[in-house]
Amino acid sequence: MAIAHRRIGAGPVRVVVLHDWFGTSAHWGSVLDHLDPAEFSYVFPDYRGYGERKEVAGRYTVPEIADDVLALADELGWDTFSLIGHSMGAKAAQQVLVRAPQRVEKLIGVAPVPAGPYAMDDGTHALFRGAAADPENRRAILDLVTGNRASRHWLDGMVRHSLEVSRPEAFAAYFESWQPLDLSAAVKGNTVPVLALVGAYDLALTADLVRSTWQALYPHCRVHTLPGTGHYPTHETPVAFVTEVEAFLRT
Repeated sequence: MAIAHRRIGAGPVRVVVLHDWFGTSAHWGSVLDHLDPAEFSYVFPDYRGYGERKEVAGRYTVPEIADDVLALADELGWDTFSLIGHSMGAKAAQQVLVRAPQRVEKLIGVAPVPAGPYAMDDGTHALFRGAAADPENRRAILDLVTGNRASRHWLDGMVRHSLEVSRPEAFAAYFESWQPLDLSAAVKGNTVPVLALVGAYDLALTADLVRSTWQALYPHCRVHTLPGTGHYPTHETPVAFVTEVEAFLRT
């Protein structure tokens, strides 16, 4: 069965883009309007249990996402490609790198979850674990990662979208997969070019955290802080986001 995905562009630079825990292939803000379709080919798959694949059964794990990404690349005839992963999607992108390092040209992590387990105290863990069933938990997480500065209307819309486009059991299972998963030993020293983009107002995945994790593992990793944004630069500062991404991909 073909893996459902969205595609923007038909250019020679091939990129697979992996969404976050709350999002889908369609939920990238106005970024989709600013991507260069002549130079790049972007494909945006949904995870099992999300979006266009909401009814596709699965184990709902990061390794399963990676297997589906590689299957999609095979369907497209892409021997090699670059990866963009947002938040949880950055963990999944690193799992793809573990599975098939020879196929990954470049890696971009956006507000990126590290390769190792994401440390949480008991209260934070309960907040995240409870988000599958409680919309208020989802809202609190979104408010935190955008620096307690996003509008009420935007937060409400993000929560509503996440509830509509994901299965609760998939949402819950992906958290249990990405939060404790440890890929550190498998990626340490990998020489793939890496760009880690961090929102200046992100209170969860800060520049210091990303430097101490991503740069400690990848010798060719550059960490860049995007001003004026938190965890969702694709919504908060889309033009600046695309500019950084495409500059890195074309070098």
